[in-house]
Amino acid sequence: MSLKVFNTLTHQKEDFATLEPGVVRMYVCGPTVYDKAHIGHAMSAIVFDIIHRYLQFRGYEVRHVMNYTDVDDKIIRRANQMSIEPIKLAEQYIDEFGHHLRDLNVLPASVYPRATQEIGQIVKMIEGLGESGYAYAVDGDVYFRVARDNDYGQLSGRKLEDMQAGARIEVDERKENPLDFALWKSAKPGEPAWDSPWGPGRPGWHIECSAMNLHHLGEQIDIHGGGNDLVFPHHENEIAQTESLTGKQFARYWIHNGMLQLSGEKMSKSLGNLISIQDFLQAHEADVFRLMIINSSYRNPLTYSPDVVSQAEKGLERLRTALRPLSESEGKGSSPEAEAKLNQQAEAARQDFINAMDDDFNTAGALGQLFDLVRALNLARDSGASAASIQFAQAVLRELMEVLGLRPERPAGEGGAQAAPFIDLLIQIRRELRSQKLWGMADSVRNRLSELGVVLEDSKDGTSWKWK
Repeated sequence: MSLKVFNTLTHQKEDFATLEPGVVRMYVCGPTVYDKAHIGHAMSAIVFDIIHRYLQFRGYEVRHVMNYTDVDDKIIRRANQMSIEPIKLAEQYIDEFGHHLRDLNVLPASVYPRATQEIGQIVKMIEGLGESGYAYAVDGDVYFRVARDNDYGQLSGRKLEDMQAGARIEVDERKENPLDFALWKSAKPGEPAWDSPWGPGRPGWHIECSAMNLHHLGEQIDIHGGGNDLVFPHHENEIAQTESLTGKQFARYWIHNGMLQLSGEKMSKSLGNLISIQDFLQAHEADVFRLMIINSSYRNPLTYSPDVVSQAEKGLERLRTALRPLSESEGKGSSPEAEAKLNQQAEAARQDFINAMDDDFNTAGALGQLFDLVRALNLARDSGASAASIQFAQAVLRELMEVLGLRPERPAGEGGAQAAPFIDLLIQIRRELRSQKLWGMADSVRNRLSELGVVLEDSKDGTSWKWK
């Protein structure tokens, strides 16, 4: 089975084939940095991180570009409210978002371009559009002629005549058509500005991504991604600008993730119904949020609720518990047939994982294979399977978790590996207290560990522990 990808442009799944064999050029729209990033931003970053990881797993070299919009009306308004320079404000939020990406275990992109660092490329592109008749200047502003692009609306499925009839756009009599959009905005007092052939000003929103694509990935790319709220007008306008300039198809596959919903509404800054990444990470482990996303289709809306978070926490713990080492008394009574069966189950889980992911990155189906392997591991452990067969199945489980970006161990700093030796020491002390029948002190150790999020499990083979 070959990899199939749902293409927003054609509204169907298509066989995945790259422009250059073995290489994927992928551009993903990043945030406009005017406030703290929320978990909706994290959702998009994680979706495309999983795609990035899986493509690498399948042998591709992934050239991944994610931009920052660091000059924009929203940034300028927020900076004025805070009495701070807009560029400085954007820099603070870019730095913060970068830390969040690392905390969320998102692989680094190949490059993180910023609008303010691409002014020369942006101006060059606008000049090219003007020379070919797709752009016009008026009073220091430059607009794209939507009516001149015969394919306008191809991504969103909208017809130009319908958009014109139902347009609810602020009237600007200088524009030839109400739907024409800004490529360059003339400078206003107190705003950041750069020199250009049309006078001081700054780029419009849509032109930034087109120019960054051209600069860092070339005239054509394999994947363009982002949230489905960007299909129109942002991505539609990107296609119009780029293809009008180059005369070539811009992106082969347009991939869009669904929105994160809280109380049935899209989570957004404008609605004020958001949970910041910082707030989530203070209360939960990052991989809990990743597992929530994995357990659903990336194209569907994801509902955020305490129950969904709790289910993800339990699922993550279940995966990690299956990776615990064998105790001294385990791995001594299994038959060769049982060991061969576990090996076969592990190999089948790996192949079925690939089959699921090849079907438009079906992470929910892939996750089901991981839990099937967990069940097989637990049964084999109970039947006394050998250490070699257990470790092989665990290695497969670990590999597939990492393809999805799930960390097999809790990260250090979140009660992870650094804490393990101390927890083991306390368990040994508790064992000695119990041998001396100092039950009260032994219970005190258990209770204190429980308060710190560590659960002890006593059995005939000894005491094991796990995180809550």
